[in-house]
Amino acid sequence: MESELKLIGLRTNNALAQKIADEMGIPLMPITITSFADGEIYERVLESVRGDDVYLIAPIAGEVNDSFMEIMIAVDALRRASAYRINLVLPYFGYVRQDRKTKSREPITAKMVSSLIEMNGVARVLAVDLHADQVQGFFDIPVDQLLSAPLLTEYFFGRNLTDDMTVFAPDHAGAGRARQFAAILDTPWGVINDRAVQSDITSPNGIVGDVKGRRAIVVDDIIDTGRRMITSARALKHAGATEVYVVATHGVFSDGSVEALATCEEIAKVIVTDSVEIPTEKQFAKLEIMTVAPLVAEAINRLRNDQDLSGLLRSRHKPDVKI
Repeated sequence: MESELKLIGLRTNNALAQKIADEMGIPLMPITITSFADGEIYERVLESVRGDDVYLIAPIAGEVNDSFMEIMIAVDALRRASAYRINLVLPYFGYVRQDRKTKSREPITAKMVSSLIEMNGVARVLAVDLHADQVQGFFDIPVDQLLSAPLLTEYFFGRNLTDDMTVFAPDHAGAGRARQFAAILDTPWGVINDRAVQSDITSPNGIVGDVKGRRAIVVDDIIDTGRRMITSARALKHAGATEVYVVATHGVFSDGSVEALATCEEIAKVIVTDSVEIPTEKQFAKLEIMTVAPLVAEAINRLRNDQDLSGLLRSRHKPDVKI
């Protein structure tokens, strides 16, 4: 007998979980989540999950420590309730930036969090745009990574903005991401020397790539403080870009970033996905939010049917481009 599919969304970005459920045509399972006066979290799944294939949808975002504990407590509840398989959908994997040691006596927190998730009984992880591909190797369970580039490039295809355009990485570490984005848009790409432009946006060593008289896209995986994107936009405009679009998968938008991005005259648009919930008070006129719900919903359906996910990593406009 085939196990029944169940979806559960937690408090962190429950809106996205609901969109995914709507795409799949099934309801979210009811779950009670409350906190005691001291912040201790209590959860209870309100329906039977015995023998079910459960997909728990929640990013490690917002108050990252609380959201991580909500996930861990929910997984424990599902495991003790005899769920057949617990799959964790991470639209955003908080702590993923701590993926290596750069100084003595530093932790590799992404590895620790991965180990805790696995040890708690998660059978599979489905993630959206991990900060670094090697994070998949931090798990000894299957990890599938969805890439947002085919989705985010739709913004530019849909508005006929692909002519005279160059895609830029805001630093050398993001060159691979910029190259993938440019391959889909069939445009040149370049790299911004972040150290040079931070000290002087007019530095002749600040930009590698053709920018004068062209639209520019700055692509990253995360916008947190926004400082690097703002500096990049100012350097590109000074170098002759006609417009600058700032693009990222995860709009974390820490305190102060929204005002800085909204008032930066050099930025035409900020384009992100809803992998992290962006409350109304953090939305602004330049912000465009694209939903990952159809992408995640289709991935869940394919995983359920043991189908290949590679088709989800290709743009419908450029199906021959493999990223």
